[in-house]
Amino acid sequence: MNGSDLKMLVAEAADLILSSNKLVVFTGAGISTESGIPDFRSPGGIWERFDPDDFTYSKFISSKDSRRMQWNLFREGLLSDKAVPNAAHIAIADLYKMGRLDCVITQNIDNLHQKAGVPDDMVYELHGNMKWARCLECGRRYPFEEIKGRLEQGEEIPDCIACRGMLKPDIVMFEEQLPVDVLEEAGYRSMAADLFIVIGSTLTVYPAAYMPIYAVRSGVKLIIVNLSNTPMDRHAAVVINEKAGDTMTSIVQTVQEKSGL
Repeated sequence: MNGSDLKMLVAEAADLILSSNKLVVFTGAGISTESGIPDFRSPGGIWERFDPDDFTYSKFISSKDSRRMQWNLFREGLLSDKAVPNAAHIAIADLYKMGRLDCVITQNIDNLHQKAGVPDDMVYELHGNMKWARCLECGRRYPFEEIKGRLEQGEEIPDCIACRGMLKPDIVMFEEQLPVDVLEEAGYRSMAADLFIVIGSTLTVYPAAYMPIYAVRSGVKLIIVNLSNTPMDRHAAVVINEKAGDTMTSIVQTVQEKSGL
């Protein structure tokens, strides 16, 4: 994409934000790769190194070897708790500070939107969050930092210190149902929006990928910022196939300039 075309698209996206009153941002793994968190499905991603069939809920529950492998990946920093928000996360937080954000709906489990400054109650995490591990027997929750410390001290499969039940990262694994309350609220917010921005998602993982579909069917205008094409591109008012950080920074700066901030 040449510079003049990109500048025009950025201006169009900024104008749509300026005319919106209920802006919903939807984010996928592509926004967090710029923070050093590996993607799963892209070339060079996690699934080129590991078999996704080993990361199912049933395997985690039934196979001690599977639990050991998964906990080992978390110990090695598969999803680093030291990752920091990048320019795209900060740009979204700036939209919140400007009073232009209704909510963020995310497929990510890295807590980076909250770290950037978006309040927790405005972030709908469809796939859970790596902040916690939960006992499947008694329900007790543990900060993930505590569990990671135990892993680094040599525990291979940490269990609940209260009841010795099975611990599981508080994220949604393959085969596992998404949290119903979060999914329903995200769907409602998508349909009630007047502008829906997709950032860093290929929109191929369901039911999360239904969110922009709900929005478009309700007459909501759509912006897509993603390096590759998505199935929803033909429905979008603006499509920008560039990096999330640079693009969102440019869009938000343009919004600020046009609004006199």
